[in-house]
Amino acid sequence: MGKTAPKKVVVAMSGGVDSSVAALLLQRQGYDVVGVTMKLYSLDEADLPPSYQGCCTLDDVEDARRVCAGLGVPHYVLNVQREFETFVIDYFCAEYSKGRTPHPCIACNDKIKFKFLMTRAAVLEAQYVATGHYARIESTPQGLILKKGVDAGKDQSYVLFGMGQQELSHTLMPVGDYPKDEIRRLALEAGLVNAEKPDSQDICFIPMGDYKKFLKDRSTQEPGDIVDMDGAVVGQHQGIEFFTVGQRRGLGVTPGANAGVNNREPLFVIRVEPETRRVVVGPDSALFRDQMWVSKVNYPLGAPAGGSSGIDVDVKIRYKAVEAPAVLYPQGDGALLCFSQPQRAVTPGQAAVFYQGDTLLGGGVIEAEVPVGASVGAGSL
Repeated sequence: MGKTAPKKVVVAMSGGVDSSVAALLLQRQGYDVVGVTMKLYSLDEADLPPSYQGCCTLDDVEDARRVCAGLGVPHYVLNVQREFETFVIDYFCAEYSKGRTPHPCIACNDKIKFKFLMTRAAVLEAQYVATGHYARIESTPQGLILKKGVDAGKDQSYVLFGMGQQELSHTLMPVGDYPKDEIRRLALEAGLVNAEKPDSQDICFIPMGDYKKFLKDRSTQEPGDIVDMDGAVVGQHQGIEFFTVGQRRGLGVTPGANAGVNNREPLFVIRVEPETRRVVVGPDSALFRDQMWVSKVNYPLGAPAGGSSGIDVDVKIRYKAVEAPAVLYPQGDGALLCFSQPQRAVTPGQAAVFYQGDTLLGGGVIEAEVPVGASVGAGSL
């Protein structure tokens, strides 16, 4: 009998060191590797400074191509700009227009990498898609689970909470088993051309980080009032798109200088009201919440059974946040979370991701209000 053909894997290669080492590791493990770089967005590279540390440039594509050439594996470029525009950029702009603060990398992973790319991988007769994410997929008797990467400082499991059993069963994340410095060392030892390339720092479609200019160019702003906690008008704004919960800078309001603002205490955005176009400001103390509602909740291993006592979890309310202990009460496709200690600047539109130890239990989208009827017991609303 002949030897079994190696399993084919499509590696999503951004041109960075992490995805390049993912391809290297999988090749060493015996996989039939195919490198694919997705063209997400067109940048005017003439306007980018030499210090730019984003992605999606021609140099990034060339770096991925050269890594694949060095490994002796095929490399393809897929143009997914139309899909990226629809599922990531349009979503990003729409959320801000509703007074919410989205995380575009979550939408990109969910809609582009683990749906669109998997479809393309099937056309190439590949059994797996692989990425350079710092996260791990492990098999248990109950099914596949998603775990944090071993490098706590680089862990990216937060942006992957939308994965289900189908996606997990066809995904490989080899760099999640290594600390970042080890990934750099492996790249240097293998002579990869991008071994010392800096990590990407910016949102790929907003290369210099000026999201306000980006939104201004893509939306029609409606002016409105800035009000204090009692509803007194203390200023004007040019559009709710430019505000997020917890924001202090750029409010255009001086504490103590307007009616209704009676002291010199710093002011922060407490909430954004899309229906009235109002931005509510107040003191830091008003930013703390002891519970929140999360919608569109996904559990990679299926909804857990918690009973009326709820489920003890640790919650991240933003990508770089420190996890906070809480009790999770799943209710329909949403969930109520009650924090052990009040949390600051719980921001609608951001993701809340639930962990037990280093295992990702689930996650969803933070909403502005807890629905009437939500309870700390089990059951649906």
